[in-house]
Amino acid sequence: MDNKSIYQFNIHKLNGEEISLSEYKNKVLFIVNTASQCGFTPQLKELATLKAELAGKDFEILAFPSNDFGGQEPLDGEAIAVFCENFGANYPIFQKIRVRGSYADPLYKFLADKKENGNVGSAPRWNFHKYLIDRNGHVVDFYYPFTKPNSSKVRRKIDRLLTTASNQ
Repeated sequence: MDNKSIYQFNIHKLNGEEISLSEYKNKVLFIVNTASQCGFTPQLKELATLKAELAGKDFEILAFPSNDFGGQEPLDGEAIAVFCENFGANYPIFQKIRVRGSYADPLYKFLADKKENGNVGSAPRWNFHKYLIDRNGHVVDFYYPFTKPNSSKVRRKIDRLLTTASNQ
């Protein structure tokens, strides 16, 4: 098992079902911590647009609601799903988790720690912090909340990763 890959982690869907991130092997992933009551919440729609523009390609967005910043995610479970559907969410939304500090979910501890993931050292400082994952499950970049999901900088990097083959 590649200890620099996100495929070593299990996560929980909103319905509580546990899945392995290895289910996303050979896909380029965009991992985002979300919140329903944040000034950046309109990015939920931008994420949906990005996903639609890349339909048919090996690309997926994984949304992780978090209440770590300003109590901006008061919703739970199905209420989160319904809220996100109002923004056209066409990507998986997982159970609400902690994304920073000593109580952070193991996935987010890994994403934020360069010693762990081998490439990126950036913990979320607010909602809508984004991580870009290559086809091999490696963290290759991150974007601060103010970087829109459909910005040319993000799109160029995603397009480049989509044209790169997996080594698995």
